[in-house]
Amino acid sequence: MARMKFLCDAERCIECNGCVTACKNENEVPWGVNRRRVVTINDGVVGAEKSISVACMHCSDAPCMAVCPVDCFYKTDDGVVLHDKDLCIGCGYCFYACPFGAPQFPQAGAFGLRGKMDKCTFCAGGPEPDRSEVEFQKYGRNRLSEGKLPACAEMCSTKALLGGDGDVIADIYRARVLRRGKGSEVWGWGTAYGPGAPGAKPPAQVPAQPATKS
Repeated sequence: MARMKFLCDAERCIECNGCVTACKNENEVPWGVNRRRVVTINDGVVGAEKSISVACMHCSDAPCMAVCPVDCFYKTDDGVVLHDKDLCIGCGYCFYACPFGAPQFPQAGAFGLRGKMDKCTFCAGGPEPDRSEVEFQKYGRNRLSEGKLPACAEMCSTKALLGGDGDVIADIYRARVLRRGKGSEVWGWGTAYGPGAPGAKPPAQVPAQPATKS
C-alpha cells in the first residue's frame, strides 16, 4: 500500500508561489486560509537564500490526531491525514500541536473569526462520497479518486515540490542528491550550521574529567 508524502527540494524551489496559487484555485480555498505557503530563509542573502513549500506533511504519527479532543482526524489507507469538519469544534489544539502550522481557521474582520478548521487534504477530499458536491464544498477537489496527484505538485514548474508514494519520492530525491554529488552535506552539519572553513568538521566533544581528591 502506498504512503502518500510531500517533499520539497530546496535546491530547486524558486519562490514562484505557483503551488500556493494552484491549491487555492483547484480547491476554492476560503479567504484567509492558505493550505500551502512558501517559506524563505536568508531572504536576499546571495548564495544563502533557500525557499521551501510547506503544507500538511501527513505525518505517520500526526500530533494533530493525538491532541484533537473530538477525534475529528483520521488517516486513509494511503496514509493521508484528513479531518471531519462536522465533528470539528474549532478549539485550536491542532493548530498549536502541528509543527508545520498546517491547520488553519478562516478569518474575517480585523480581529479574525474562528470557524471549522481547514487544512491541506493532499487533494483527497474528505469523509463524504468521492467527487460529490458536498465533498467539494467542504474540502475541495478529490483528485486522488480521479487517479491524479495533488495540484500543487503537478503545477510546480521546477519539480521542486514532489507529491505521491513516499518510496517513489525518496528514490527521485536520492537520484538528485547523487547527481549533485553533495554527499552527507545535503542534510549534514554544514547545511544546519553553515559551511565554516573548507573541510571543517564539527567540534570534538571533550570528555568529562573525573574528579580528583585533594
